[in-house]
Amino acid sequence: MSADVRAFIELMRPKNMVLAAITVPLGALFGLNASLNEEQLIAVIIQIFSVLAFMGAGNAMNDIKDAAIDAQAHPNRPLPSQRISLEAAKKFVVVLWLISFSLMAVGAYLLMQSDATWWPLAVIYIAAVALMLTYDLGPETKTKGLIGNVSISLMVAAVILYGAATVDSITRLSFLVAGVVFFTNLAREIVKDCQDMLADEGERYTLPMKVGLERARMLAYVFIMGGLVCLYIPYWQGPFVFGQLLLQTPAIMVLITLNGPLFKGEDVQVSSRIRVAMLLGLMSFILTMYL
Repeated sequence: MSADVRAFIELMRPKNMVLAAITVPLGALFGLNASLNEEQLIAVIIQIFSVLAFMGAGNAMNDIKDAAIDAQAHPNRPLPSQRISLEAAKKFVVVLWLISFSLMAVGAYLLMQSDATWWPLAVIYIAAVALMLTYDLGPETKTKGLIGNVSISLMVAAVILYGAATVDSITRLSFLVAGVVFFTNLAREIVKDCQDMLADEGERYTLPMKVGLERARMLAYVFIMGGLVCLYIPYWQGPFVFGQLLLQTPAIMVLITLNGPLFKGEDVQVSSRIRVAMLLGLMSFILTMYL
């Protein structure tokens, strides 16, 4: 693989895209009680690539907008290190958007062909595009603190509902799992802003700048607790039984033990552990459905 290809892949931030690749099929499985037929599996695979292209485009757009910040905070990324030119990055974003939209349209067409409801898939996609464009281009919510954190977290959580819409099966469980993803990712975004506060000066006005590092970290922990509430409800009120909550022990333990690292200001560690907890929680939901 050439250096240029590796740089373009890095521009898409593949580590962040792993969660997206997992959450589309998970969203479909949550809606269908962990059962997909062959046609539904094909539809889900198509939308996995749609979401991957969407996320890749968004991450690349973010790097384009943050090129000046990243020159100080993350100098090894493709644009600050000049492994990719700004013009090449912009063309790459256009290609990714075209791929993503085309695959979404294919998914909507397949739903129509099977007499299923297609419009939730399109509505969720369009809403995510609107959030993405307003985040990076205008009014640039990413520069406005908490509202930007909320926007990006809504986009991440929407992937669960998008996966369910792919097979025309959005359920209460889908919304609760999306709630887990929303609150935990929102906490992670705030912690990342704490980590990058010095580098963001003059470019963004983030929550830690407004309320201070300590209060921002406290609020992040509150949102983590919100994610735990959403995780708990399906085991309390159904469709799962309360005893199955034990399967969520790894994710719960990772999240509730973050107060110490947050108090100490260990933002890098906290951000990484929140991502791990999200993956553990989603996989435990699937395990619950199969047991």
